[in-house]
Amino acid sequence: QVQLGESGGGLVQPGGSLTLSCAASGSIPGYNGMGWYRQAPGKEREMVATVTNGGWTNYADSVKGRFTISRESGWNTVYLYMNSLEPEDTAVYYCTLYTLDGAAYYWGQGTQVTVSS
Repeated sequence: QVQLGESGGGLVQPGGSLTLSCAASGSIPGYNGMGWYRQAPGKEREMVATVTNGGWTNYADSVKGRFTISRESGWNTVYLYMNSLEPEDTAVYYCTLYTLDGAAYYWGQGTQVTVSS
């Protein structure tokens, strides 16, 4: 079993910045990716950014140039640096760890990010 612990959400004004972090523990599969999804009220959960343990990254078009995902080498910890935040970024952000074959996804409990003046 894999456990994911998230931190870093909160309230920020438009144009501001936040950093989310997530640490994985437990029986972590060898070939994996970690990343962040988000879900806004009334919307489906969507991918925000992912990074494999080989360093390959993927971003949603809506966050490219504003968000950066980073993973500590040798550690199962991932960060999401969010800049130039917009009200449309308001959502619950979920950390995930997944096997590269897509067979398993593990989820954190979610952390709220609210962008509002």
